Amino acid sequence: MYLIGNGRLVTRDAANPYLDNGCVAIEGNLIAAVGATEAMKARYPDAAFIDAKGGVIMPGFINAHNHIYSAFARGLTIKGNNPTNFLEVLDQQWWTIDRHLLLADTRASADATYLDCILNGVTTVFDHHASYGEITGSLFAIADSARAFGVRTNLCYEISDRDGEEKMKAAVKENVDFIKYANADTTDMVKGMMGMHAPFTLSNETLEYCAAENPGAGYHIHVAEGIDDLYDSLAKYNKRLIFRLHDMGILGEKTICGHCIYINEAEMDLMKHTNTMAVHNPESNMGNAVGCPPVLKMMEKGILLGLGTDGYTNDMTESYKVANILHKHNACKPNVAWGEIPAMLFENNRAMAARFFDKPIGILQPGAYADVIVLDYDPLTPMTADNINSHVLFGMTGRSVVTTVINGVVKMKDRELIGIDKAAVLAHCREQSADLWKRINAGR
Repeated sequence: MYLIGNGRLVTRDAANPYLDNGCVAIEGNLIAAVGATEAMKARYPDAAFIDAKGGVIMPGFINAHNHIYSAFARGLTIKGNNPTNFLEVLDQQWWTIDRHLLLADTRASADATYLDCILNGVTTVFDHHASYGEITGSLFAIADSARAFGVRTNLCYEISDRDGEEKMKAAVKENVDFIKYANADTTDMVKGMMGMHAPFTLSNETLEYCAAENPGAGYHIHVAEGIDDLYDSLAKYNKRLIFRLHDMGILGEKTICGHCIYINEAEMDLMKHTNTMAVHNPESNMGNAVGCPPVLKMMEKGILLGLGTDGYTNDMTESYKVANILHKHNACKPNVAWGEIPAMLFENNRAMAARFFDKPIGILQPGAYADVIVLDYDPLTPMTADNINSHVLFGMTGRSVVTTVINGVVKMKDRELIGIDKAAVLAHCREQSADLWKRINAGR
């Protein structure tokens, strides 16, 4: 057993939200107790002590939508890549990258991402993978990396018709095989879903095939990320996207719809009725110039809407900061998004994780998984239970994290990684990414 104390404790537990000098007791992979530092030391006199040094102790971040396969896009120049719209972004960049990804690239991308997650205090990742250069075994390669780095993960493979029926069926099989593997895993550190790209690259026949092959898992799919997705559905099926997915049996309490920019109120009502989840990815939406989703209306309707990064970053505070500004700017109202965005990050992401993992995540209370981070943050104004989110928004970044504990295991302490050779990981990633870049640009 050990204690993490001598810090401003943010629990995200409404019954006990904040302690000015708090402490978390960890036994095995669970939180045993929370309380005042001196009281916890007295209660557990033999426990090892990790000193937060007056920093902020809080639950690890949850990223509700990421793309590990995009890690090696940083700094990449693809010959002829000059997209002027979202479909060109997909074809010229992301589909070009994933069509060249081999298992070695996928594994190295996962190593890079999970390393960065630890550095930024992200302890749980929902990932949506594509590697049409080599499909079979790709989710297992990512899971091997997740296990090596000790990050809690929910994985799926992106099914699409864009590269033909053979690869579509191989993608379905990768999902099915991995879902069965994850279901048999007893650590509660890895879960599987049925991944899909987007409705405009999925025929009804493919959706029916996916549903027939699915061993009872939820779906993770991009929906209405660009307006062309909506146009395609109206032209081919004479119905809006959420209604089409509902008719094909895709919606439900374990289904995640990413983005949802071009959906209307009737579709929101159907998502709420079916208890379907959604994830907002503000930086990606702005970078791809696809529009601003109706996040405030979705929250008003009670849809379980989480916050993700879409591979843009592994720093959840970045996503928080950008979403806060985006929706103020879009609504031309400076008084909106103060409550909705932190609720997405700190409450809804936790509620989404609870639909997949056996014990609570994203909260510091007895019985929850011991996913705990410490941030080097000394507030220059009073910090209370009522203004915690404001301090996170304006005072912290992912690189403020100095200690990361996942499932009771210390992965980083005082900014020193434990059991991970960062230099070696990054050196290998540079070699692997350089090889990938050569393959991508060969012949273009």
